[in-house]
Amino acid sequence: MTITTGKGNAIRKFIFLTLACSLAIMANAADDKKAEEQQAVRKMAQDTLQRLYKAEPKAKGAVQGAAGYAVFSNTGVKILMLGSGKGEGIAVNKSKQETFMKVVELQAGLGFGVKKFSVIFVFDNDTAFNNFVNSGWEFVGQTTAAATTGDKGGAMTGAASVSPGVWMYQLTDKGVALEITAKGTKYYKDDDLN
Repeated sequence: MTITTGKGNAIRKFIFLTLACSLAIMANAADDKKAEEQQAVRKMAQDTLQRLYKAEPKAKGAVQGAAGYAVFSNTGVKILMLGSGKGEGIAVNKSKQETFMKVVELQAGLGFGVKKFSVIFVFDNDTAFNNFVNSGWEFVGQTTAAATTGDKGGAMTGAASVSPGVWMYQLTDKGVALEITAKGTKYYKDDDLN
């Protein structure tokens, strides 16, 4: 038979309350960090869109009239024969619902250096947008496409059609890339930020 004293109960209650408070503080800190990271991605996307609109003014109408769009910031590093890159982004549908996403890239071939660039996808229809967000998207091998100079009434000038219903702009520090390349690139949902 165990006899519980009032002092033992008080200690157990104190330990329980201390643990509960600690868990609440850690959860709050994690929520704050997540909110900060989400805001940083939103800011990157808005800054990137403004750069695109400055370089290709007609792109603004294309993005605003689309079923959805996605904006990514990528950084790639290449040393001799191997290279990789990663980035983050956000996909936004016409109802303004956000999905935070990531991108990874693997490359082979001779080279050296660090490359920063941004990618903007514009989706003509809900199916293309939903497939991109929910199933992820992958460029396998090397894909090279020339940016259009006036398809769709000029609204997509500077973009390349990369699959049915999907247009892609690629921005570098010098503006819209005239040739869009993608190699071993995968886009997928960011489970940590959604």
